[in-house]
Amino acid sequence: MPTGVQPPIGTVRAAVARALEEDLTPLGDITSGLLPDGIAGNADFVVRTPGVLAGEACASEAFAQVDATVVVDWAAHDGDDVDAKQVIAHVSGPLASILTAERTALNFLGHLSGIATLTHELVVACGDGARIWDTRKTTPGLRALEKAAVRAGGGANHRGNLSDWILLKDNHLTVLGIDDAVRAARRRWPARTIHVECESLDQVEEALRAGADALLLDNMSPEEVRAAVALANDTGDARPLLEVSGGITRETVRAYAQTGADCISVGAITNSAPVLDIGLDIEVAS
Repeated sequence: MPTGVQPPIGTVRAAVARALEEDLTPLGDITSGLLPDGIAGNADFVVRTPGVLAGEACASEAFAQVDATVVVDWAAHDGDDVDAKQVIAHVSGPLASILTAERTALNFLGHLSGIATLTHELVVACGDGARIWDTRKTTPGLRALEKAAVRAGGGANHRGNLSDWILLKDNHLTVLGIDDAVRAARRRWPARTIHVECESLDQVEEALRAGADALLLDNMSPEEVRAAVALANDTGDARPLLEVSGGITRETVRAYAQTGADCISVGAITNSAPVLDIGLDIEVAS
């Protein structure tokens, strides 16, 4: 398993608790409650389409919160490539408990594995150039889980929230202006990264003069990004981090990766990733 791909356990527990509350309030699983007591079950998580796995902790937690006696034994882990028909985990325990937790576990697994899979596809398409970065375009309440899935797919995380660092975007700059905004940010938050969105080479030059730590090159062509990289490289050791953003696709990402930019941010990896098809095949234990 790649290091650092698991989300914080407290976040996992809270997210799973919310999901189970949504499924089980107010009367619990009244369908599985019809099963006779004492029936045990065995089940396999089986991948239907190939991809990259993420969401292991959430799936395990779903069973643990429903019934601590359910055992989940994983044969694959977050960040692993998985193939169609591959068994990635075996589940055993009371059948009613397995059925109650089934959909919650699959929802997390499919959604987060979909993010990891799309991220990995972009990382491969990118080649050896820039890193693939996520954005704050995440499902409310699931950001830490989705950003962990990005890491599982080989991507890197942009800021986690609005308190992480200062990102001066166009709507801020229409009021503040680049030079004044960077100066004010440096005074108020001297230890914070100052990131400036630039939509033109003129703004790139202004942000470089102002001493920004990072530049977001928004909706520029690869040729314009290459020119911005050349301007930034002229600053020598003070060269800021350069991020490219805006409508990047699998078809265009390599061209941007070859410009010399450092990171390419793609909102689609968290807000538009298709679910990876994973099922839970259940048998009643003999």
